[in-house]
Amino acid sequence: MEIVDYDLYEVPPRWLFLRVETDTGLVGWGEPVVEGRAHTVRAAVEELMDAYLVGEDPLPVEDHWQTMYRGGFYRGGPVLMSAIAGIDQALWDIRGKHFDAPAYELLGGPVREKIQVYQWVGGDRPDDVADAAREKVDAGYDALKMNATAELRRVDSPSAVDDAVERLRTVREAVGRDVDVAVDFHGRVSKPMAKRLVAALEPHEPFFVEEPVLPEHLDALPAIQAQTSTPIATGERLYTRGDFRDVLETGAVDVIQPDLSHAGGITEVAKIASMAETYDVALAPHCPLGPIALAACVQVDAVAQNALIQEQSLDIHYNETADVLDYLADPSVFEFEDGYLPLPDGPGLGVEIDRDVVEDRAGAVDWHNPVWRLEDGSVAEW
Repeated sequence: MEIVDYDLYEVPPRWLFLRVETDTGLVGWGEPVVEGRAHTVRAAVEELMDAYLVGEDPLPVEDHWQTMYRGGFYRGGPVLMSAIAGIDQALWDIRGKHFDAPAYELLGGPVREKIQVYQWVGGDRPDDVADAAREKVDAGYDALKMNATAELRRVDSPSAVDDAVERLRTVREAVGRDVDVAVDFHGRVSKPMAKRLVAALEPHEPFFVEEPVLPEHLDALPAIQAQTSTPIATGERLYTRGDFRDVLETGAVDVIQPDLSHAGGITEVAKIASMAETYDVALAPHCPLGPIALAACVQVDAVAQNALIQEQSLDIHYNETADVLDYLADPSVFEFEDGYLPLPDGPGLGVEIDRDVVEDRAGAVDWHNPVWRLEDGSVAEW
């Protein structure tokens, strides 16, 4: 068997799908994208596919991963690792279909039957969070996540802290103590404000605080952790085992959040998860993306003993023009049951992509995150 062709599709709302075709008719799908940089990652995928994979047997996935990563002198970073990630997903999809088994069976077999999922509420600049939280809980979710704040100054006012606390308080009162409510700082918060916020939010018992500071300031995590007993989560903007090793060795992170479309795909994230387990750190894969990325996440969740919860993007505020289920031939594969997603039992990634729908909607995707500015005109973190 050999790879004979591939296609790339930019599809709304902000995703890039890869279809890899073999001479036996087996097809694998992957989702290689950096949100807002689809064109750039597309070029990287084309370079990797043309240089290393077309004409090759798709089955030795690990060797292909090593070739794509180690074959280039310059390594890592969001663009290259996202390109590798999507290709890796497609290769695992083909490998599973070749052996007529889910990818998780080829990774050692599942340690669970289902994975808890959480649902976003509140949007970029969070508001109406209490009503939205009630709606999601009434719909069957028992875990939620919300942004903590809109843009903040490096050292902001007490009222800015009060506003964040009030939002979480209203959600906690609306849904009670049996529902998990995670709070995402989204890298918007400076070190001094992060220390104040984590302490102020603690009485309302967040499930975890996500990305309290930007990746370039992870050395501040121990000081932030010292202000709270709330679990600290981070990792959506880390891309390799080396990146995660550095943060794990701080001892200040409780939940890691590698993204299966950014951190090297199934091959790399399975290794990151195992590494985190040795530090007694949980896994909660980042996934505000499409159906292929979610399917890849679940393959790793199935085999990772330390998998805690799974992000998914149904009805998320980014998905105004298309949603996760739109591209699936059988949307029932992602039917949640009492806040959990049962493991898909289909071969490969366990989802069937509707190619007709993909081709009908494909075109240049021009999504970019907003650029926010503070009152003085300087750029703020989004």
